[in-house]
Amino acid sequence: MAKEPKTAQVNLRLQPSLKETAERAAADDQRSLTSLVEKVLTEHLKAKGYLK
Repeated sequence: MAKEPKTAQVNLRLQPSLKETAERAAADDQRSLTSLVEKVLTEHLKAKGYLK
């Protein structure tokens, strides 16, 4: 994936328990919650063929 400036913003609502769990997973992976969400979304889109 080509490097692009990170200027797009996405707001979403999560169940508090899901957010807390995701924050723990991000910390375990030494990344921010935003970075984890980007990683997971990128992996999903690649697996589905939307990204190369």
